[in-house]
Amino acid sequence: MTTARTAPAPRARPASTTRRSRARRRWQNAGLYVAMVVVVALFAFPLLWVFSLSLRTPQEVVATPPPLLPSELRWENYGHVLATSDIGRYLLNSLIVVAGSVAGCLAVCVPAGYGLSRLRFRGSGVFSRLVLACQLISPVVLIVPVYRLFVSVGLINNYFGMILVYVAVTAPFLTWFLRNYLDSIPAQLDEAAMVDGATRWRALLTVVVPAAAPGIASAAIVVAVLSWSQFVVPFVLVDDSNLYPVSVGVVNLQQTTGEVTLQYVAAGSILAVAPVIVVFVVLQRYIVGALTAGSIKG
Repeated sequence: MTTARTAPAPRARPASTTRRSRARRRWQNAGLYVAMVVVVALFAFPLLWVFSLSLRTPQEVVATPPPLLPSELRWENYGHVLATSDIGRYLLNSLIVVAGSVAGCLAVCVPAGYGLSRLRFRGSGVFSRLVLACQLISPVVLIVPVYRLFVSVGLINNYFGMILVYVAVTAPFLTWFLRNYLDSIPAQLDEAAMVDGATRWRALLTVVVPAAAPGIASAAIVVAVLSWSQFVVPFVLVDDSNLYPVSVGVVNLQQTTGEVTLQYVAAGSILAVAPVIVVFVVLQRYIVGALTAGSIKG
């Protein structure tokens, strides 16, 4: 005759241990919140300071020490910039260059990322890492030889020259990102399309691209933000002020007549970064979601 043996009941944790665990968790959470506040403050303070400068009088701009806040909000500084400068033209130039850069980069990076994701060959992993390593090369290092090359082929002072450099600068990261994102899409989808008679290109365009639309949209946003904020490339490659993007054009708001115009430069800078901030605030959920999905198999 056998007797059933019951497992002993789990011993309850002492109340003191539970309290210490909760206290430790609260301190850890508090530390994380403090760290996040510090990081946000470090990034937000320069932008808030420039916004404050854009609303000041000339006397407050040159005051020592500078006041923390303007005594009155001079919104007319923005009206002055819009009415007396070519910032509208600069914004249009930036929009043209960004649109061309996004189209060119996606035309290059989507097929490249698809090829690295689906076409496995010897050394494909090493090649993918080399593509990403190209992103470590700063465009500042290459700008002098690029300038000499563009002078010889007539690509100075035109939109296409800027777009070509922007595509070259952003293509390595975008190719790597799209490759990782496409890895998260089952290969059986495009294989089934090819079994039904579709070519590889047709499977890419009709099956893979619609399935990867969130990742491709995020890639387009990344290219747009990077292209919009470029300064060194257009500053070197463009001499015609009518072709300046807004990142370079705001420098023209600084006059050389001795008049204090820093408040106008600050207002122009806020107008320059406002579109990027609006795009990110509106689309941040989709951007973060696509970046997270693209990093699953990175």
